[in-house]
Amino acid sequence: MRASPLDLFGSPLARSAPGVTRDTPISVSDLATETRALIEGVLQPVWVRGEVCDFKRHRSGHWYFCLRDSTAQIRCVVWSSDQRGIPAPPDDGMQVILFGQMTVYAARGDLQLRVRRIEAQGDGLWRKAMEQTLAKLRGEGLLDEGRKRPIPQFPKRVAVVTSVDGAALRDIVAVMRNRNAGVQLVICPTRVQGDGAALEIAAALRRVARWARADVVIVGRGGGGKEDLWAFNDERVARAVVECPVPVISAVGHEVDITVCDAVADLRASTPSAAAAAACSAREEIEKAFTLAKRDLSDALTSRVQNARSEMERFTRRITQTAESIVVARKSLLAGTAGRLNALSPLATLARGYAVARDPRGTALTSTRQFRTGLEFELLLHDGKVGANATEVDRA
Repeated sequence: MRASPLDLFGSPLARSAPGVTRDTPISVSDLATETRALIEGVLQPVWVRGEVCDFKRHRSGHWYFCLRDSTAQIRCVVWSSDQRGIPAPPDDGMQVILFGQMTVYAARGDLQLRVRRIEAQGDGLWRKAMEQTLAKLRGEGLLDEGRKRPIPQFPKRVAVVTSVDGAALRDIVAVMRNRNAGVQLVICPTRVQGDGAALEIAAALRRVARWARADVVIVGRGGGGKEDLWAFNDERVARAVVECPVPVISAVGHEVDITVCDAVADLRASTPSAAAAAACSAREEIEKAFTLAKRDLSDALTSRVQNARSEMERFTRRITQTAESIVVARKSLLAGTAGRLNALSPLATLARGYAVARDPRGTALTSTRQFRTGLEFELLLHDGKVGANATEVDRA
């Protein structure tokens, strides 16, 4: 057991103890280490209230600042490994309550408070962290309403990403059982609060996406404090919701609780029960939809038959009119052709007082060279024929 400094100076070992005499000096490192051990051994972790000033974020990820009041200030450090439970870095001038351990930074011999938790007055840090995440996602267009998809009205399978031990799942099951027993409910269990919950929620959403058989996804949990709901403000959860290939309903906490998950989801439900009601229609709604669909189908068929009948009547009228036009045109053409044929007909010529001479074989005699004295022939008139005999042939 190590002796205290007072015991050490008061004992016979004082002259040989390191650092007690001029002959036994200790190193700066040992002094800083001993001082840190002394301070950490005497002062237990405490809650401290004050105002943040001179905040700096080091390239290593650590946060450095001072905590002050009206008469004093103390250096503070938040190592990167201690930042997981802190929603966002504090701003200069912010009134906060810190939980930490007084210690000594041996490399410089600085007395400082190692901070493990920070709580701002009201919800300042939580609100700041949420606003930073929302601003980043908004800049990428992930909050645009035009990006969001409609929730299917009659899904066959609904996936639920939540805790199997929470009241949210019981509420969802009860509502969906009462509304529509035919919908298949698939549970993808995950933690919904605490360290690692955000990673588990995002992983569960990706499992649902790989399964690729859900028609809609409900992600959420029941009510709780801001710290309990914080996993649903995580950027990794928000991106998993956006990347999910099927519509996502977010149902986190109660109606007054708004999270980043709500902002990026295709639909935000005020409670898990409301999410279940939005995910599937009630039996009465389904029956009403079928009745309306049947009526619409009947009306559509009736309208189609009437339209077809009207079209057929118009088509019949057009055919009749076209046929009549064709007949009139053909009659006119036939009359014209008959007139031209009549004008060219030998009978028409005969009717005008001409006659045609033909020999006994019926060959037309058109030249005096075909005649000889005593040749018997006949004259064809328009109303008959006359036998004749050539008594004289006079050639020109």
